[in-house]
Amino acid sequence: MKKIYIIGIVVVCIIIAIATGIVYHMVVENEKKYEVAQVKQYNYFVLKENNLNGVIDKKGNTIIPANYDDIKIPNPEKAVFVCYQGDTVKVLNETKQEILTEYQKVEPIRLKNIASNLMYEKTVLTYLENGKYGLIDFSGKKLTKAIYDEITGLPYKEGELLVKKDEQYGVINIKGKELIKTVYEKITVDGYYTDINQYSYSGYIVSVKTEEGYRYGYIDCEGKMILKPEYNELSRITEIEDNQNVYMIGAKNGQYGVTKNEKDLVNNEYQSIRYDSVNNVLVVEKSKKYGIVNLDGKLIVPVEYNQIDITGVYLYAQNEQGTTVYNSNGTQANIDTNVAILNTSNEKYRIRINNENGTKYGVIGKEGQQIIEEKYNYLEYLFENYFIVSNEKSKLGIIDDKENQKLEVKYDSVQKIQDTDLIQVTITESKTTQIFDKQMKSICEMQDAKLEKTGEYIKIYNEQETRYFDKDGKELKNTQVYSTNKLFAKEENGKWGFVDNNGQKVVEYTYDKVTEFNDYGFAAVKKDGKWGSINEQGQVVQEPIYELNEDTEPFFIGIYYQIKYGFGEVYFTNSNS
Repeated sequence: MKKIYIIGIVVVCIIIAIATGIVYHMVVENEKKYEVAQVKQYNYFVLKENNLNGVIDKKGNTIIPANYDDIKIPNPEKAVFVCYQGDTVKVLNETKQEILTEYQKVEPIRLKNIASNLMYEKTVLTYLENGKYGLIDFSGKKLTKAIYDEITGLPYKEGELLVKKDEQYGVINIKGKELIKTVYEKITVDGYYTDINQYSYSGYIVSVKTEEGYRYGYIDCEGKMILKPEYNELSRITEIEDNQNVYMIGAKNGQYGVTKNEKDLVNNEYQSIRYDSVNNVLVVEKSKKYGIVNLDGKLIVPVEYNQIDITGVYLYAQNEQGTTVYNSNGTQANIDTNVAILNTSNEKYRIRINNENGTKYGVIGKEGQQIIEEKYNYLEYLFENYFIVSNEKSKLGIIDDKENQKLEVKYDSVQKIQDTDLIQVTITESKTTQIFDKQMKSICEMQDAKLEKTGEYIKIYNEQETRYFDKDGKELKNTQVYSTNKLFAKEENGKWGFVDNNGQKVVEYTYDKVTEFNDYGFAAVKKDGKWGSINEQGQVVQEPIYELNEDTEPFFIGIYYQIKYGFGEVYFTNSNS
C-alpha cells in the first residue's frame, strides 16, 4: 500500500511538472504576441503658428498653445503630447499638466518604412536613465529596464523594435518581450509581403562578424533560427507567396544556392541565381553558362546556354546553334523564336507578341487559337472580354475579343479605376476626363477634373461641379455619400451654398466653390480666390482669407487648415504664407 502511495505522488508530480511546462510555454508564447493599436478617430492635431508648435482638438480648440519648437503626438486618440523646447523634452496631457515626470527624456518611437498617416508606435515610449534607454507605456508602466543603447522602430514591422546593447542588436516587441537576442551585428526584415497579412510573415536576416568577415543567417517570423549565420550573402525570394515556406538565395564562398526552410534545395555551386515569378523557375549560372532549375530543386534546362531570356510563359535559351524555346516545365516548345506569350488574369486569353517585323500584339486562346490578330503596338487585358490597345500614334482605346471597337482609339490615357469596373480616360489637348461604366457607356465627362476614390465612392470635380459614383457607376447624390451630415453643398447660377436634408437653403449661394462637411463638422468655402471655413450650423468660422494650393480641396478644423508635408506628417495652421 505504501508503494502505491509513493507511485501516486510521483505520478502527480510528473503531471504537475508537465502541466507547469505547458503553462510556461503558453505564457512565453503569449508574451511574444502583441497587438498593434488601431486608431478609430483623431482627437488631437499638431498646430503650427509662427514656426512654433502646439496642439488643437477636433473642434479646433487650442489644447497646448504654440510655444514649442516641436510637438509629437504618438497616438491622436490619446492626450499624450511630447513637447520639445531647446534641449528640454516634456510630456503634457490635455490640461497642460506635465506627466510621466518620474522618467527622463520620454520620447515616441518613429515607425520606419510603414505606409500610414500615423508616424509613431501608438502605445509605447522610450525613457532615458543613466545613459541607457528603456520602454514604458502611456500610463507610465515600465515595460523594460533602461538597459539599451538604442531603441528604434524596426522597418516594416509595427509593434516590433530594434534594440542595441553592447554594440549588438536584437528585437523586442511593444510588450518589452525579447523576440531576438541582442547578439547580432545587424538585423534586417526580409521584405516578404502579402496583401492580406502585410509583413506579418516576414522574417529577419541577421549577421555576425567573424575573422573572415560578416556572415548572414535567417530567423523566421516566429523567432526560430532557420539558417545559421554562415552565408556571405542572403536574401529571401519574396515573390514566392507562401506563408509556410521560406525560400532563400544564399552565397557561400562566392557560390550561390537556394534553401527551402532549413534544407538545401539547390546546392551552392552557381555563380548567380535569379528567380522568375511568372514561371516559378530559377535561372542558374555556372562558368558563364545558364540553365533552369524548378522549385523542387530539379535541373530542367541544362546549364549549357550562353544566355536565357524569359518573356511571358516561355524560356528562350541561346547558344552557338541558335535559340531553343522551352516551356516552364523544361520541355521544348513548338513555337517561333520571334514570338512571346503572356498570361492574363483570365485563363481564356493569352497575349501574343510577334517581334519578327517590329513588335506587334494580339490575343490567342488557351488552346493556341488566334482571337485577335497581331497588329497593335500595345495590348493589355482589361476585364471580361475587353482589351486596351494602342495604335502607331500612341493613342489608346478599348476593343472586345471580336475586335469590335468599344472605345475609339483616340485617348492619351485609358485605365481601370482601382477596385472598380469603371474606366477613366483622358484627352490631354482638351483637358477632358471621361468615365465609362462596365458596358462602356459614358457616365461622366468633365474638363480640368480631379478624381478621387474614397472608400466605396468615386468623386470627380472641378470649379463648377462635383459628382459622385459608386463602384458600379451609379451616380449618387451628396446626401447619399455624406448621409450623416446636416448640411450639403449645392450650386445655383454658378455660386455655391448649403442646403439641409430637405433641400431648404441654409447658407446663401455666395461662394465660388465649397467642400462638403468633413468628419469634424467643418466645410471649406472659397470666395474671390481665397478660402475660409464654416461650421455645421452654417456659421462662418473663418472668413475666406487664405490663398491655398489647390491640388486637393482644403481641409479645415475651426480656423485652421491642414498642411501635408510628406512621410505621413500633417499639421494645422492659420498662416497665410
